Amino acid sequence: MSSDAVLRLFADGSTVVLQGLHRLWPPLIEFADQLAADLGHPTQVNAYITPPSSRGFSPHYDVHDVFVLQVAGDKHWRIHEPVLADPLRSQPWNDRAAEVTAAAEGEPVIDAVLHPGDALYLPRGFLHSATALGEISAHLTIGIHPVTRWAAAESALDLVRTMAVADPELRGSLPLGVDLADPAAVRDDVAAVIAGLQGWLGRLDPAEVAERLRATTWAQVRPEPVAPLAQSAAAAALTPETVLRLRRRLRCTLREDTDGRVALVAGRRTHSFPAEVRPALAGLLAAGEVKVADLSGLEPADRLALARRLVTESIATVPDPATPGW
Repeated sequence: MSSDAVLRLFADGSTVVLQGLHRLWPPLIEFADQLAADLGHPTQVNAYITPPSSRGFSPHYDVHDVFVLQVAGDKHWRIHEPVLADPLRSQPWNDRAAEVTAAAEGEPVIDAVLHPGDALYLPRGFLHSATALGEISAHLTIGIHPVTRWAAAESALDLVRTMAVADPELRGSLPLGVDLADPAAVRDDVAAVIAGLQGWLGRLDPAEVAERLRATTWAQVRPEPVAPLAQSAAAAALTPETVLRLRRRLRCTLREDTDGRVALVAGRRTHSFPAEVRPALAGLLAAGEVKVADLSGLEPADRLALARRLVTESIATVPDPATPGW
């Protein structure tokens, strides 16, 4: 959209929405990343700038929790009880627009004005609307995307789908000439399918479901981008004094691997390492930043080899001393 169109719409009372600031502005990148690490749930940050005496949105609810941080100006908020408790992403407010509109006409549970520095917590599902008062109003919304039990159910069903394709009974064809418009014609087949799926659900290992849930959740978090050419050159020029920094926003954990090796789960990928590098990896994960010489438990040549692999596989990066803040 052109800048003159933005000006015209803002003058007409439209709210300017700046989305994805948790990927764009370093202070908010760090804030959102640390908050996600503390809470265990993915986060996002948007900004809303509303012209004087205008309402940003009609009453609605979000499918994620929200912290509202008032930055500039004053904004009048009206909060109502949910029409649907704990809505999922597949249950947006516009699917219940009539219910939302009716509920928003009732008595609010919160009717308050936020001033700069004030904060407001909105659990998912609570109806809300806000109106700027006598001047331009700006606030940040810190969205918390909760990992739900339904997400665990989806992970379980994904695993069942992966496993159940091995069942020849479930892969069987329905009879020729079957009339799908007649429920009785397929009742026995559907009953067999349900029984088969129940059997597969009963065989699931909760640990496997939890691992699928972890992988799905971690995939929603984008690690910081790397500069391929610069990092490739840095990997080739490593010395014992080179500083390695764990790639920001890359979720990592160490696990036992097969044949006595150690597995480093990093975001969407799992890397296998010799068991003897576990202390060095554990030290990097704990500190977030170490010198190559401080990779513990290894000979000098092995430290350099490990450091080179960590950089070339984008697990760690070599900070650029010319970059502000380093």
